[in-house]
Amino acid sequence: MLKELDVRDDAPWKQRFRAPAIAWSAVASQNPERGVVCTNRDGIFQLYAWDVPSGKLTRVTDQPAGVMMGVIAADGNSIYYHQDAQGNEIGHYVRVPFTGGEPENITPDRPPYASHTFSQSKTGRVTGFTSAGMDGFHIFTRIGADTFKPIYHSGKLTFGPTLSYDGEVAVVTSRERSGTLDASLVAIDVASGEQIGELWDGEETNMRSGAFSPVAGDLRVLATSNQSGYGRPLIWNPRSGERTDLTLDDIPGEVTPWDWSPDAERILLCQLYQANYQLYVYTVADGRVTRLNHPAGVVGGFSGGDFTPDGDILLTWQDSAHPAQLILLDGQSGEQKRVVLEAGSAPAGIKWHSVSFASTNGSMIQGWLATPQGDGPFPTILHTHGGPTSVMADFYAPMSQAWLDHGFAFLTINYHGSITFGKAFEKSIWGNLGQLEVDDMAAAYQWLVTNGIAQPDAVLLTGGSYGGYLTLQALGKRPDLWAGGMAQVAIADWRVMYEDEAETLRGYQRALFGGTPDETPEATRAGSPITYAEQVKAPILVIQGSNDTRCPARQMQAYEQKLNELGKSIHVHWFDAGHGSRAMEQQIEHQEHMLRFAYRVLG
Repeated sequence: MLKELDVRDDAPWKQRFRAPAIAWSAVASQNPERGVVCTNRDGIFQLYAWDVPSGKLTRVTDQPAGVMMGVIAADGNSIYYHQDAQGNEIGHYVRVPFTGGEPENITPDRPPYASHTFSQSKTGRVTGFTSAGMDGFHIFTRIGADTFKPIYHSGKLTFGPTLSYDGEVAVVTSRERSGTLDASLVAIDVASGEQIGELWDGEETNMRSGAFSPVAGDLRVLATSNQSGYGRPLIWNPRSGERTDLTLDDIPGEVTPWDWSPDAERILLCQLYQANYQLYVYTVADGRVTRLNHPAGVVGGFSGGDFTPDGDILLTWQDSAHPAQLILLDGQSGEQKRVVLEAGSAPAGIKWHSVSFASTNGSMIQGWLATPQGDGPFPTILHTHGGPTSVMADFYAPMSQAWLDHGFAFLTINYHGSITFGKAFEKSIWGNLGQLEVDDMAAAYQWLVTNGIAQPDAVLLTGGSYGGYLTLQALGKRPDLWAGGMAQVAIADWRVMYEDEAETLRGYQRALFGGTPDETPEATRAGSPITYAEQVKAPILVIQGSNDTRCPARQMQAYEQKLNELGKSIHVHWFDAGHGSRAMEQQIEHQEHMLRFAYRVLG
């Protein structure tokens, strides 16, 4: 039974949204007393200059839609970030002094561009970034205070550069060979712009780059290859071609190399297996592997973890009931030594626990379940994560606790296409989006009902980005199962979206489908929720950013218009930002819209 809708200003679920979190941190490589932190302590995620000894944070960005990514200069004197217009992700890289001040455009001669990578060598000598526009993907670098020069260009999705210690070599993640999401690593001499090496394990394999050695003159770089079926770590020297695959036979699943120790004698490894995190340290000289005894939960998140100058490990930690904080682990044992930067306090929540069930094709699907107090069956929320090349782990999620507070069960699933469950599982949806994933959602429904968790007539869908897409897709393809759907920053029509989205996402869409909409017309049609508009039965709420260049407005407007013409129940709430909200109060507003919608739908 649903509890009374609680929209008081001090409701526990609202307090959880207002609990500040530490998204990530980084320390200047040549000045370890200075760092940068991304936190929402003032109500929206912004970048803060971090005085490491004192822990003092000083806000240096003031973007209305927030800032989630940035880089601190090697000397600690400035912080770089991509400045856009109200969250549209199109703009220029700027530099702001560590002590605060006006941002300086570092690429004033270039038209506004999309970008997802910015880096600087550990000495600060070389700086580089990716620029994406109608002419494809460009990698630019500059030496010292020189102007930026292009060193790599591709029409395919490209990331980089990863720079060696002094910046003499750049590694670029390139999809030129595959045209899909599979990549090779291309090494370039920065001074001459010439390619000096390539790391590739052949068709159907994917390479990812990690960090270069922090020792001067050492050109070894960390990388991963999924040739075995899972991502596994290796060390590569792009000049000599020497390669060493790390032997980790007793560690199953995806293993990613996160960082080198300051002397390059140890490597921090992260195992992500069945959506659970476990850290190890690998000793380069003898191949010895040490399992670290760190707190259970999500460590590092999307920012990874770093060795400190004295060999300890600095990273974020969170779980489904506790917001992310910055902690220090002992570099030898992994035991937590102290909390470096605290998260805000939040009312106690209900912990998720891992579950699994068989999908339609027999594959096992992993998910995270939480149920409210009392006996089921309950009205239930089925959530799907964004990506699809992502994974839902035991993250802090105020939205799940808001549903649990009101008497809903909550299940989030790692559907086909999610990463860390093997190469075959991840690639199973490529070129055929929105089919296997919806089968997984239908299987989740049956599992929830069969096990007495969900009321059969009270299962609602929700998700953001690709999860919002799957919400709409499932409402159209399996209309008899769902009581309603709440899609956030969602995809409704892949063809129209391709015409309007930023080039970074066009490249990603081409890689997922295997070509443009004109080159893959049937897959584009079959994968678009607008194709199934006539079959929709349940009411729909969409929460969409008016400045979103990942899931642009026009394709959602077309979907809304078509459903209205068909007499379907749909409401689109537009908000003034880009791909999702980074502001606490706006997130609370969106959650309240969804709660009110669910209560109306369920009577």
